[in-house]
Amino acid sequence: MTLAIALMLYGATVATLGPPVLRRLTRRGNAPRLGIIAWVVAIVGTLGAWAAAATMLTVEFATYWGHPHDALRACFAIMWNPIHDGSGATKAVTFAVGALVAACTMAVVARAVSVVREMRRRTHAHAKALRLVGRRMPGLGALVLDSPERQAYCVPGRPDTIVVTSAALDALAPDQLAAVLAHERAHLSGRHAPLTAVLRAIATTLPGLRLVTAGTAEITRLLEMCADDKAADKHGSEPLLGGLLAILGVSEALPDGAMAAAGTAVLARAERLVDPVSRIRRATTRTALLGVIAATVTGLAFVAATVAFCSAVLG
Repeated sequence: MTLAIALMLYGATVATLGPPVLRRLTRRGNAPRLGIIAWVVAIVGTLGAWAAAATMLTVEFATYWGHPHDALRACFAIMWNPIHDGSGATKAVTFAVGALVAACTMAVVARAVSVVREMRRRTHAHAKALRLVGRRMPGLGALVLDSPERQAYCVPGRPDTIVVTSAALDALAPDQLAAVLAHERAHLSGRHAPLTAVLRAIATTLPGLRLVTAGTAEITRLLEMCADDKAADKHGSEPLLGGLLAILGVSEALPDGAMAAAGTAVLARAERLVDPVSRIRRATTRTALLGVIAATVTGLAFVAATVAFCSAVLG
């Protein structure tokens, strides 16, 4: 029970302190890949700690509930003698909390899985429809969709699909088009869409948890910057920036699971491409992010080790 409580407190601490610290370190995108890792570690550490606590309480509850007479006696003890401190009353409260936490955890997991499946179904259906109505152009490596909207986006599926509208083709110069397509290929090769799908499902399930909601938005923005970096390394910053500005102002809603070149934080990404940070500043940000990651991981290990040591000493 002590370890479960410690894990819940650890998760609450990371969920409270994590968002402002990580947002400050990742808002400029100085080290986008490491920023993504830091956010994911914080989210996984928090949810993992709470899930572990729920599992421990569930196991203890199930063990105790195997003796129904003791369970009833404990319940009567807490109802009739709420003021007095008794082991039965304490266990009844513990087990009630454990049952509640476990039930909430299972509900969250079931809801998140359901959302991910629905998003995947819609994404695959959209990709299938695109392959029916889109047309291939030799050497382009993408489907062309006749539309007045300037769009370029990728849809994961079997196979993965990159879509460019006819309006975007008319607006983009050849070097800009190559850079935009490289940006979308970076999303697909990096498997960015599945990560964002899982995070959005968790954020939908836990809308009140700022670590997840803010983390999902920040990770999505950082993934775009990662794709920008790959495209810029191959085709240069100027063609990519010109391509982003050429297709800026998308008004049509994108399908679930799609990732558009000019769909997220375009202004921040444009500033980053125009005015890249110095190596010293990038190294400083990397060091700070590595420190946050280490603190998150070692904090969890420290909590478990401390509780185990105290239990051994006092036990």
